[in-house]
Amino acid sequence: MNMQNPLWRFTGVRPTAWLFFAFLYVPILVLVVLSFNGGQSATIWESFSLKWYSVVANDPEIVRAAKNSLIVATFATLISTALATLAALGMRGRPFRGQTLMSGVLGLPLLVPEIVTAVATLMFFAFIGLKLSLFTILIAHVVFCIPFAYLPIRARLEGMDPRLAEAAADLYASPWKAFWKVTFPLLMPGILSGAMLAFIISMDDFVITYFVAGAGATTLPVYIFSSIRMGISPKINAISSIILVISIAFVALSYYVGQRKR
Repeated sequence: MNMQNPLWRFTGVRPTAWLFFAFLYVPILVLVVLSFNGGQSATIWESFSLKWYSVVANDPEIVRAAKNSLIVATFATLISTALATLAALGMRGRPFRGQTLMSGVLGLPLLVPEIVTAVATLMFFAFIGLKLSLFTILIAHVVFCIPFAYLPIRARLEGMDPRLAEAAADLYASPWKAFWKVTFPLLMPGILSGAMLAFIISMDDFVITYFVAGAGATTLPVYIFSSIRMGISPKINAISSIILVISIAFVALSYYVGQRKR
């Protein structure tokens, strides 16, 4: 924390800040600790054990939900990152009419409440007569993952020196060759950062997935929600801890890759 900031001079600011962080992170820490509880209770500590992680790994329903989450997240990441890359390259080119509007549309899913997006997407699928399935989840995830992939790629493009492409053209490189030999390698950290961010957003999503999932298309977040409606089980702590570790790892890696060679 920056103690030189004038705000820290006011009485009560520091305790409030620490209280805020404690309120935010202590429950998460408690959940992780209780995931190693050997007892049957999800909230009362009895002994240290990896029992519930073993239960999670051998539960066919959880494994099936995990596979569905990975399938959707992988394909949604690939498609949304490719579209986001094309969008970022198009927005960086020669200015065109409606460019500001297009830029706003690309970022709109970040501003619209997720429940609104979920209901609108469900209504759209019902209108066109598309049966809810893993495929409808994939379509929905691609759409809302594009802005998350677009922002790191766009930021990377903005930091690139346009004279590099011009120098490649002066050396008689075609636009296509200049892109693959100059622009794309420099853009790769941004693409990887955006892809990892899109992947973890897709893996963690519940609201939109819950609305557009069909029978047999259960993902991990939906499985967790369905399970806790019948009571909190210790294995839910284990599943949540696994998702938390994966999320932190991907977000940290995304940040590191995005900052590399800046």
